[in-house]
Amino acid sequence: MPQVMEEKDLPDLPLDRYRLDTEESRQFGKAQRLLAQRCMIRLGFTDFPADPKPLTPSTPGVTLVVSAMPTSLGAFDLDHAKRWGYGWKPGPRKTLEPTGRAMTQAEHAALYGTSSNGAVPSGGKSRERGCSGKANEQLLKGVADSRRMWTFPSGRDAELRKAVQKDRQVRRAFATWSKCVVDKGGKRFADPMAAYSDKGWWRGKDGNTPHTRREVATAVADVECKRGQNTLGVWWAALAKRQRADIQRHEDTYAAVRGDVEVLRSNIRKALG
Repeated sequence: MPQVMEEKDLPDLPLDRYRLDTEESRQFGKAQRLLAQRCMIRLGFTDFPADPKPLTPSTPGVTLVVSAMPTSLGAFDLDHAKRWGYGWKPGPRKTLEPTGRAMTQAEHAALYGTSSNGAVPSGGKSRERGCSGKANEQLLKGVADSRRMWTFPSGRDAELRKAVQKDRQVRRAFATWSKCVVDKGGKRFADPMAAYSDKGWWRGKDGNTPHTRREVATAVADVECKRGQNTLGVWWAALAKRQRADIQRHEDTYAAVRGDVEVLRSNIRKALG
């Protein structure tokens, strides 16, 4: 069982070998955009940007708020908790907005294989339409079963993470953590995820919290108790054990998925090479 004092102390999980990591996913998106751009240039759209804005701009005033937990068990950075509780420093945050100009109607049609009025032509498979589809085809060339590659590991991971929440050792670790938070003056939470997502922190439209004294004190107690009780280490060990057993139980499927992932990684490297 790993002793987890910092997020970096968390080892990779067994299932991580069967899917792209965060950086590889970013590289996949970059490769997809680059291949699509090359295709568009071949079609005569010589100044088509690598990362174009969509044809139809998003509706003003509508903001998608995503407040994903920093780790699987919520906050774990003590210095951050002392300053910002369960939120973050106020101010502009990095967005995923495209960096290029907005595409034209003709470019949109060529990129996605639609007609000038936006309709999808009849006949053929959608993955074969447009430069975007062709780019995906190139990246998935040699992959035996892309649906299985994308969905099987993530689906099994979701099921195993649900199951591990009921694991006896994990429940005991959560109970010990909860008592520790109460002893430090916080309220009783069922588990660290409940503390992070508590409605009492009143997240705003941007997903940030108000950093109240109570919120900050709770976040600090939360992190200190997780570190002191090695809550994340216990949780990781229980999940890793279930993942290893699942890999053995579905050995052939996982082996096939891993083979496809390696082919995809090779295709990404070639596209970016």
